[in-house]
Amino acid sequence: MTSRPASETRIHPTAVVDPSAQIDEGVEIGPYAVIGPEVSIGAGSRIGPHVVLDGRVQMGRRNRIFPGACIGAEPQDLKYSGAPTEVVIGDDNAIRECVTINRATHEGEQTRIGNGNLLMAYSHLGHNCLLGDRIVIANGVAVAGHVVIGDRAVVGGVLGIHQFVHIGTMAMVGGMSRIDRDVPPYAIVEGHPGRLRGLNRIGIKRSGLADLDGGVQAKQLQQVWAELYRGEAVLAEALQQVRQQQLHPPAETLVSFLEASIGPGRRGPLPAGRS
Repeated sequence: MTSRPASETRIHPTAVVDPSAQIDEGVEIGPYAVIGPEVSIGAGSRIGPHVVLDGRVQMGRRNRIFPGACIGAEPQDLKYSGAPTEVVIGDDNAIRECVTINRATHEGEQTRIGNGNLLMAYSHLGHNCLLGDRIVIANGVAVAGHVVIGDRAVVGGVLGIHQFVHIGTMAMVGGMSRIDRDVPPYAIVEGHPGRLRGLNRIGIKRSGLADLDGGVQAKQLQQVWAELYRGEAVLAEALQQVRQQQLHPPAETLVSFLEASIGPGRRGPLPAGRS
């Protein structure tokens, strides 16, 4: 039995691949997959059985798309009028069984996914969503349109995220929660409705942030969090007080996120709940 070179492109004879699609070297396309004319697939990617890539889809290198996923279909948005919008996916993502990812709504817009993300089975990513890097979205999560999720966030299973919500970097959202307002960076959130439960200390430790500068940055982050959510403090006033000190990058990330969240046109952050 002769082995095939890793750079060889392999397309199953039952797959339907439009001749105009751009397929780089080393791509594998499984049985009954459907690849549209405006699709670009980067080198080393694996497209599983019955996957549908439709519309304008730009996919980077070494992505793994599992059976039944549908990427690039029209947005589930009544405002959509046929504009040639896009889904743009980075490198090294795993998109599991039956995940759906819709393209954006209006001309020139994109739904974007960064690098190294894991979207588990039956999750849905709506139009105009923006995902960073190394995010985990668990099974059965419904992400509405225009949601932004920061790097290394973890979203538990079987929950819904309201449109226009922002979830900050390294936040952890507990399964079966209802997320209808912004989730600050480094926060733990759970509940129905969702409530802040404190800092994601385990995530901070695992990220290596706790060791930076001998722990100074993580310690300041904890102090700032305590100042912002002390008792019945008004968040806007607490942010002004915190701004009077020099902030290290993690605390700056938290404060800048919250300042934007309470600004015009945003839904505001989730309130704190009981521990």
